[in-house]
Order: sequence, then structure tokens, then C-alpha cells
Amino acid sequence: MGAAQPRRAPGSPLPEANPGRSGPGAAGPEPYGPRVPGSLRWPAVPQWRGILVTAAGTVVVDGALWMVAEDTFAALPPAYWAMAVLAVAVDARPYVLANRRASSVVLPSICFTFAIALAWGFLPAVAAQLVAVTVAGVRMRRPVRRVPHLAVQHAGALAGASLVAAATGLRLDPAPHWDDAVLTVAAAAAWIGARYGLAALAAQWRSEGGRPRHHERRGVELFATAALLLLGPVVLAAAQVGLVLVPLVLLALHAVHRMVRSAGEYERAARIDALTGLPNRRSLAAAVAEGSGEGGVRRPQRQLALLLLDLDRFRNVNDALGHPRGDRLLVEVADRLAAAVPTHDLLVRLGGDEFAVLATRVDGPTAARAVAGHLAEVLNRPFHLDGLAVDVSATIGIALRAPAPGGAADPGDAATLLRQAEAAMYDAKQRGDQIAVYGPDAAHHSPERLTLLADLRCALREHPSTFDPPPGSRADRVDPSGVDPSGTDPSDIGSAGVGSAGMGSARMRSAAGAAGPAGPADDGIQLFYQPQIAIATGEVVGVEALLRWQHPRRGLVGAEELIRVAEQTPVMRLLTARVLHEVVAQLAAWQVAGRPVRAAVNVSVRDLHSAEIAERVDGLLRRYGVPASLLQLEITESALMADPHRVLTTITRLDRMGVAISLDDFGTGYSSLQHLRRLPLSEVKIDRSFVLGMVADRGDAAIVRSVIDLAEALRLRVVAEGVEDESTWRMLARVGCHAAQGWFHARPMPADDLLGWLARYRPLRPVPTT
Repeated sequence: MGAAQPRRAPGSPLPEANPGRSGPGAAGPEPYGPRVPGSLRWPAVPQWRGILVTAAGTVVVDGALWMVAEDTFAALPPAYWAMAVLAVAVDARPYVLANRRASSVVLPSICFTFAIALAWGFLPAVAAQLVAVTVAGVRMRRPVRRVPHLAVQHAGALAGASLVAAATGLRLDPAPHWDDAVLTVAAAAAWIGARYGLAALAAQWRSEGGRPRHHERRGVELFATAALLLLGPVVLAAAQVGLVLVPLVLLALHAVHRMVRSAGEYERAARIDALTGLPNRRSLAAAVAEGSGEGGVRRPQRQLALLLLDLDRFRNVNDALGHPRGDRLLVEVADRLAAAVPTHDLLVRLGGDEFAVLATRVDGPTAARAVAGHLAEVLNRPFHLDGLAVDVSATIGIALRAPAPGGAADPGDAATLLRQAEAAMYDAKQRGDQIAVYGPDAAHHSPERLTLLADLRCALREHPSTFDPPPGSRADRVDPSGVDPSGTDPSDIGSAGVGSAGMGSARMRSAAGAAGPAGPADDGIQLFYQPQIAIATGEVVGVEALLRWQHPRRGLVGAEELIRVAEQTPVMRLLTARVLHEVVAQLAAWQVAGRPVRAAVNVSVRDLHSAEIAERVDGLLRRYGVPASLLQLEITESALMADPHRVLTTITRLDRMGVAISLDDFGTGYSSLQHLRRLPLSEVKIDRSFVLGMVADRGDAAIVRSVIDLAEALRLRVVAEGVEDESTWRMLARVGCHAAQGWFHARPMPADDLLGWLARYRPLRPVPTT
């Protein structure tokens, strides 16, 4: 596979850098399919007509200048005409930095026209400059409307330099003095100030008088401009000595050109994805900061819409076909999207299997959904890799940035817009939809939730705590050099094995033969444990670890809210690593205290999609010397149904390690019997919504009995959640349920309190009633 050709980002200089994209007047389907409500496209102008219009305008203006100052032009020496011809010739190769607009083009002709202005005045200089700008515009294939902008800016710059020269009496001759050099620098400064001042005014005018557009740093551009301007007097001196010396200056111009080109290539490499040739995340940030993809006049009701596309099940392609074909598929996806996105919008690759489109001309959620629907339809056609048809779909999250009052763009940044689009995308995945629009008033991705997620991430990363392993555990036998006698490096397990973000857990302590956490860590994240009771014997058969977070401002945050906030984000893996670390260390402490008990930990589907969780669990069990039979992982039925094949690989490996797997919330996720039969499950947990009403509701009671009968047939244990009264407990005993969990026996409690509760607990056996 050859090197990917870079595709055009809005404002990039050469349209031929985007070979795969169609546009107005191009062959193939119109970008975004049928006209999207709120879209605005400039009328297609054939290239030859644009060239004729631009050339005709230049001829008219130069003709007018000649008529106004005919005597001045007639008296010009041959040196002027030689320098004017060179000015026009060198603008056939203008200097353009990557991702800059027409107003930022550096024309090498300014070397000659600046010198002409200092030697022969403003009118001869601007006449040559207009022709040179026309040549540069044709060469860069600029729209007709852009060339006059560029011409006015350069004419204004020459006027500024000429005013300084006239005010100071500067007139370069073959014998210049030191004061002439100083005045030349002042004239060059006036040229630069007038040029970029007019460019800023034009940008502000295009934004309809609102907030001025963001301008990138112009270090290389200003340096190149200053070098060309100050080279002008040298060219003029050479021309006055002898015209034969003037062409020698082309070598210096070539050196400046190489410098600008190298700087442009470096900047472009930092803004372009190496695999697909699309703009990257940095380009997206710059485009959002500017407020539009291409510029031009924006109507006040128009919005920016960021569409985040996440390819569904792309990892399956890598696993089945290999990473080289996976990369080829990404390139094909990029090509197809590039052909569907119009030139005034920006298509980027964020990384991995994520792409984004910054749509700059939408009127609201309806128009944004229409764009997303077309992009999803574009990807529906199979991709062919070496004769193999590969189906690809994408989940799309949309975030809109509304203009502020008065028509100016809202100053929100790309990070906020991207975070909102990501929240909408995860929301679509969770609900099984393909497209979702971010809404700040929606509970699942409200600003409060985003803030809570950020706080949770900071708590997990910035407040790590350490373990003092309980005496007698394997972790306690690690020597000071850090080498475990078992051959396991604790640094690999305790750090990298649990997450590279510095994850910790509650501090462990030991006293008088008992060990337990020293209390909640500084970040407020702590675990409570709720006992599970065997119904037939009344004995404690295990506990379930339940997460709590004492937020510094919001107070106690429960596990359900934490999971809803973190489950579809990378924070979920950090949270799971934290919980696993605490639970395994606590199991070791209870084991040393002489009260070994099995603990169940909930894990998310995001954790099960990677083999990392099996490695993490194995490392922790080895480090703390905890038998695998004391740890049980609970997966939700909905997580299982989301991607059963990928989940099967992970839980099969855990089962072979001896870690039991429990199916939580059974009855709410529509599991098929085929999956239940194939998965290495040890137990199922009946959802509390059925258990709570089984005494009064015959339907709930029938569901509970059916689940128990099914589990018996599959040789699985059954645990009933939400057992809160004696009647429910006795009914579960009658129908043959194995274990119960709920407030009837015990509420969730900190680890320190559990040992005391176990010491006081006396088994209670139900007496079934007929």
C-alpha cells in the first residue's frame, strides 16, 4: 500500500491535495446527498471563467492607472520593467504554509514590488503587484472573490510603505547611506502592518462584525515576509548597477522558498494523520477555534455541528483479518467519507476507529441529523479488501455550538464540543441507536454528569493510596528489593497490572490477628459489603462489594450513578482496577484474620472486551496469595447481550483460572438460552425488581420460579437480590432458591464492621409453610 495522499483541510492552499473529494460541479454524487436544510454553497464557477474575470479586472485597473499617470510609466527605466517581469514570474510559485488561508499567502513578488515602491513610487509598484497577484491566484486556483482581497491587502501594504518613504524623503539610489537602511526597515514595518491589518479587518468583516477569528502564530510567515522585503533594496541596488545581476537574486528567493516550504511541511505533518492523510485532532481544534471550516459570511442562525463517528465492531476486523487489512479498511473509510463531505466542512481522523466531521453550515439538530444520516448511509455499502466484502457501520454522536447573541460564534473550544459529541455517541450505543444529538438538559449527559465524571477521573488518578499487606499474606513476603519469592514482580502487578494511572486502594492494616482497611481513602471512594446467605442453612456464603463515593461537594454518590457516568468511558477501567485492587487486598486480610469469605465484584462490558482484566485479576490473586475460588465476578445480562462473542473469550479465561462468573440482573436483558448454555457461568442473580413484588404479584412469583427451574436445569446457583422481609425469604425457600441477599439479613457495611457482624450472626433457617 502506497503512502496516503493528504486530503484538503478547509483553507489548505491546493485543491488537488484532495483527490478523493467531490464538490459542486464535480462528477459523482453531491456531497451530503440531497440538499441538506440550511446548507449554503457558492455557485459553481468554471475555472476558465474565473481566470478570465480575474485577468479582465487586472487589465482594467492597470489600464486606468496608466491613463492616470501615463507620463510616470513612460519615464520608467529598463530596470523597472525587468523587476516587474521578475515579480510576475516568481509569483507562479507562491509560498503557502499548510492550513493557511489566502490572506496568509506569502508572495515572492513583494521583494521586487517593495523595491519598486521605494525607487519609483506607489503607482508603478501597485501596477506590477496587481498582475503578480493575478498570476498567483490563478496558480493557486483561488476563487474569484479571493483574488481581489489579496490584491487590496498588497496594494494597501505598498501604500503604507510609500507613505513612510514620502514622509521621510526616502528614495533609494546607487549610493545609499546608513539612514536609508533605517528608513527602509521602517518602510518594511509599515508594509507588514498595513498588510496584516487589512487581513484582520477582512476576517472581522467576514465574521459579520462579531468576534474576530482566531489567528495562528505567524512566526515563519512574518520572518519570510521580512526577509523578502529587506531583500528588495539589494535587488534594486543590483539592478541599478547592471541588469545582468538581477537574476542572481533568484537563488536567494529560492532559499526563502525552501525555508517556508520546510516549515509548512513540518506544520502539515503535525496536523495530518499519517495513515489516512486526513487532518487530525489538532486541525479540528484550530477549525473550531476559528468558528468555521472555510470562512466566508455566516448567517447568524447557523451553527457548528461536530459529528463523531465511531466504527462499530472494528476490533473484530483487526482480530479476524489482521492489523494491515484493518489499516487498509480505515483508509477506504476515509476515502469514502472524504468523497461525501463538501469542501466547506472538515473531515478528520481522531485516532483508532474514530472520525469526526465539522459541519459549518447547519441550522439546527434536524439539519445535523440529516448530515449524519447521509454519512451513515455512505458507510453502509460493503468495503472490498482482497475480494472479501466487509460490512462497516458507525455510531454517530452530534454536538452543536450555537452562536452567541448578535450573530457572533460562541467561544466554546474544541475539547468541550468533542466531549459533548462523545457523550452523545456513547448514549447512542447504550440505547442501540445509530445517531444521537447531545442535549445539555438530558440527565445522562448533563453538565453535572460531565463534571462528576471529571471529578471521578481526578479522584482515581490524583489520590492514589498504598497497601500495607496483612501479615502472612504473600504480598507481605516480598523482600525489600521488590522481588516476590514466587517469581512475580509486584511492580508489574501492583502498578501496571492494575492500571498505569497510579491506582491505589484503601490502606490495609492488621491488629491482633485481624486485618482490614484503615478507612476510606482520601478521595472518598470506598467499598461496602453486603452478605449473601444460603437459604437452606442460613450460613454466610459470600459478600457482594458495593461501591460508594463520598463526593466533597455532592455528598454520597451511589454505585448506580457512578456506573451510568463512567461505564461508556475509559474511566470505567480505572474504576474497575481500583475496586479489584481493594477487594483482593481485603480478601487477603480476612483470610489472615481466619474468616475467609468469597466476595463478588461487578464488572462492565467495557472491561470484558479486553483480556486485560483477566491478567489483572491473575496478578492480584498471585500477589496477595488469595485463592481464585474466593473471588467472583458479576456481569450484567445487558452487557452479555451487547457482544456475547467477545465476552465469551474473556470469561472463559477467568473461569479456567478458577474465578466464578455470575450473571447479574437476570430477567431484564432478554438473554437467549443458547448464550446461557455456552457461557461458563456459576450462578445467576434474579433482579430485585422481580423479588420485591413476588409475594403480592403472581406474575413476579412465576418469573422467579421459572428462573430457578431454568438454573436448576443448567446446574447453576441462584441468588435472589432485594430480599427485605421474612415473607419473601420463606417463599424463596419454598421454590428452591439457593441464596438470598438483602436488608432482611444485613445492610451493606464497611469492611471493618463485617467481621464484627459475622461474630454476632447466628444462622437462621426458614421453616417452609404449606
